[in-house]
Amino acid sequence: MNLTIEHERVIPINGQRKQTVAIHISRSDGKGTYPARRAAMIANDLADETNIVFICGADSPPAPKGFKSVSAASTTLFLQALATIKPDLLLRDSGSTISEEVEKIAELVPAILHFDDFGDGGKCADLVFQTLYAETNDTVPDHYVLGRESFIADERMDAYKNIGLRKGQIGPIPHLVISFGEEDEGNLTYRALRHIMQLQIPLKVTALIGERYSHDTSTLQMMALGRRNTAIVEQPYNTAEVYASADIILCASGYMPYEVAVMGIPCVVLAQNDFELGLAFPKEQHGFIHLGLGRKVKQSSLLNAIMEPLLHEPLRKKAIARQTALGIGDGKDAVCEAIRYYLEYPKRNTSGEAGKETTDMLH
Repeated sequence: MNLTIEHERVIPINGQRKQTVAIHISRSDGKGTYPARRAAMIANDLADETNIVFICGADSPPAPKGFKSVSAASTTLFLQALATIKPDLLLRDSGSTISEEVEKIAELVPAILHFDDFGDGGKCADLVFQTLYAETNDTVPDHYVLGRESFIADERMDAYKNIGLRKGQIGPIPHLVISFGEEDEGNLTYRALRHIMQLQIPLKVTALIGERYSHDTSTLQMMALGRRNTAIVEQPYNTAEVYASADIILCASGYMPYEVAVMGIPCVVLAQNDFELGLAFPKEQHGFIHLGLGRKVKQSSLLNAIMEPLLHEPLRKKAIARQTALGIGDGKDAVCEAIRYYLEYPKRNTSGEAGKETTDMLH
């Protein structure tokens, strides 16, 4: 474990030290690459005014280029890293946490912000941005910011925002893009392609394969060879550019529908697991066709869902209008302002005394 990084005390012109933000990301719940991309966008936005240190565990993606990192492969080492770095704020996107661990972290860190935490540990954090949210009648704690407003779109999507509103009629060969994320644990790409092979109408099909796809790609390639206008595309590729070229998208139900909604493209959603199945965003009222668990979807249901928006222009326009009306993707400013607020008004000091209470500015 490398803990040689010292807690820098840079003194700016105004005489105040530069504060430190620690960021911890881990691959969890099949969320793919989005948490890492979101952390990089936030880090770049705050880089000039704070010291950023990434704490990387066994399941963490590498820190973005240009940022310091510390290795901490266990909970004990993670706590040791926090004790050494002494951050003013911890930003964490590591799946569902437990309260005992977060309570220990709270003894070391003045302010703790979590993303998408469905565990008890979120109740011990100071603020939780729940971009992914479930349908529930339970009361949500006051320090949870629930909903799509905190979604931060990848900068590469800026050029394609609301592109669905600018597209004309579909051409003679509609384009379907299939994308089940970084891992595609249930191999829904294969399942979808197998069903789509039965379509007799002209359709261009592009299946995107993530960098951690663990299944046999040669099987997919053989299937693609047996169908005209069908391609299996492996990394590297520009997801935003490929999505923007689609007339309809078939994807998982985690963060991908948020990215699709930024562009405004008809979209069929399959949940990869029970966690994704419980998420509330990718539903009909937001412009999506949700078919439930991918491993249970029937061929007829999938093919009908894909073809309906392609054959019926009013349905397609309705889906695009519902997605683009959400106005999502601009959550970075609100998230970064919340971080700045907690840096200025931490909930605790190093001796454990309570700090200033959270105001209504975040809700």
